[in-house]
Amino acid sequence: MQLGKVITMEERLQKYMARCGVASRRKCEEIILLGKVKVNNKVVNELGYKIDADNDKVTVDNKLIKPEEKKVYIALNKPEGYVSTVKDEKGRKTIIDLIKIEERVYPIGRLDYDTSGLILLTNDGDIYNKIIHPREEKNKIYIAIIKGIPSKEEIERFENGINIDGYITAKASFKILKSNSDCSEVKIMIHEGKNRQIRKMCEAIKHPVLKLERVQIGDIKLGDLPKGEWRFLNDNELNYLRNL
Repeated sequence: MQLGKVITMEERLQKYMARCGVASRRKCEEIILLGKVKVNNKVVNELGYKIDADNDKVTVDNKLIKPEEKKVYIALNKPEGYVSTVKDEKGRKTIIDLIKIEERVYPIGRLDYDTSGLILLTNDGDIYNKIIHPREEKNKIYIAIIKGIPSKEEIERFENGINIDGYITAKASFKILKSNSDCSEVKIMIHEGKNRQIRKMCEAIKHPVLKLERVQIGDIKLGDLPKGEWRFLNDNELNYLRNL
């Protein structure tokens, strides 16, 4: 028995290329035979060639290739007390702490530290950009507990656009679900996402937010997902995102 021997996992070159998303394995064989592939800066044009995927550098037409990461799409019910970032300079808990998977994912948009509810995460740059920069604005639905009971005039102000920090908000919808003498539970729909927007809008009509939860983004709903838990998006939700 040899001590200290490093075991490497070797893989056929065309299989590695296919895993990197270059082309089908058969097409990759053709590319190899055309002399377009280099391993560690040396042209390889034999089909039986094996590489060490962890250490060898493979280029096709002088472009470095790497294995494609598995794409994942996640819906999380963010609890209050977490920041919607990958890292936090102040050492606060982040939503990434709640998701235990191998892939590195990024939140799409954000929810305030003291707001709970639906937030999406992915490692797919195309989907990320489609949601952050959509061709059409997506409705976002929130359930809020606010102080007092808004009047009809205050609700109309909220829905028609309010000046917050020198910015006039777009049209929104506001519906009282239930209320008592102290507070109201309301359903709010906006399609913007300015910093603390709903809280500032409610402040502007003198009914500050006591609690805020996002329950829907476009066609994707929070449903009965428990707070602090996450799930993978289903096929219908993925098709919706891909068609944005």
